[in-house]
Amino acid sequence: MMSDLPRELAEDVIIRLPMTSMRAVRSVCKEWNTLSKDSFFTKKHIAQAKAAAAEEFKVVMVMDFKVYLTNLNLHGIHKGVDPTISRQGKLISLDDSNQVDISRVYHCDGLVLCITKDLTRLVVWNPYWGQTLWVKPGRLHQSPNMYKYAIGYENSKSGRSYKILRHAESKSLVEYSIYELNSNSWRDVVDVTCDLYIHFYARGVSLKGNTYWFGVVKYQERISVEIHGFLICFDFTRERFGPRLRLPFIPYQEDTVTLSSVREEQLAVLFQRWDSLQMEIWVTVKIEPEVVLWNKVFLRVDMEPLTGFQFGVTEGSFFIDQDKKVAVVFDKDKDKDNDEVKTTPRRNTAYIIGEGGYFREVDLGETSEIHDCPLGCSYVPNSMLIKQRGKRKKNLIIY
Repeated sequence: MMSDLPRELAEDVIIRLPMTSMRAVRSVCKEWNTLSKDSFFTKKHIAQAKAAAAEEFKVVMVMDFKVYLTNLNLHGIHKGVDPTISRQGKLISLDDSNQVDISRVYHCDGLVLCITKDLTRLVVWNPYWGQTLWVKPGRLHQSPNMYKYAIGYENSKSGRSYKILRHAESKSLVEYSIYELNSNSWRDVVDVTCDLYIHFYARGVSLKGNTYWFGVVKYQERISVEIHGFLICFDFTRERFGPRLRLPFIPYQEDTVTLSSVREEQLAVLFQRWDSLQMEIWVTVKIEPEVVLWNKVFLRVDMEPLTGFQFGVTEGSFFIDQDKKVAVVFDKDKDKDNDEVKTTPRRNTAYIIGEGGYFREVDLGETSEIHDCPLGCSYVPNSMLIKQRGKRKKNLIIY
């Protein structure tokens, strides 16, 4: 019987299993359930997972409104080994007849904030424990598609306090609200100003508990087709936006600009010109709410002969491997014979791009959604348990 195994042997068996197997492990027997929740074991298991991340990225992905935890393996790609992207698990509801459709995901310190397809409900998910918390949206004063979200934390003596930011801006109304996971409640934040316009589709990236966006100066300040674009940070400790942070390029209105995190320590920005299809990726040397320093360009590639199209302006997501000097960009299959997207793109696709003309496509599967591109955010495990308050009407699991 599994319960008869010595603790040392049981630990050696369990620690070799992927994080997505923990739910099954806990159901084997009482002893394994207790061991898997032991703080010493979880720290050791997470440390091992982080060490493995040097060879294999863990990515939370949304494809066709379903959420997956995936492995992205680039090991040996410069030695003739093809890259692989494999699914570890899928976020589903307990009742298979009541699937939960997710449109957006945001990651911070092992917690994943998911926004439902109808943009009215939120759920915080910890993939390590398979644990979730539904967040009551509270009262919305504007259309749901106007709201932007971010998840971050404030450091204190008692530990990290996790928060969700919700904000929207229109000509007549500006809203900023904070949800605190510890208190399970929303509150309005007053005297918050952001001197940049952040598009509703802009995907913020969390670093060190704060969130960064690409924003543009508001319309009344523009004097040409050039976009006066900057980075801007929301500081979750001060609950304030920082000053404009300069980018290492000047974008135009139809250019692609999207952000990504690098090991949760640096920020990367992908910039692709709409006319020449030249793509550049830059990485920060230093990034804080009020200061940014850029390294030399990480990667510069002419995408015209490789893809012949521009990556999505509104929903692009990407990752980089600094050691292997490659980028992975998620999009759909497109018509390479002209500049137009296929009328019915059929496949979700990952494009692996590197120096010296390195280029590969990885098929992520057939898609039923023509216009919605696959989205991804990096994932690093966290053993923090989400506090539960009251009974949950729904619970999500990963299998």
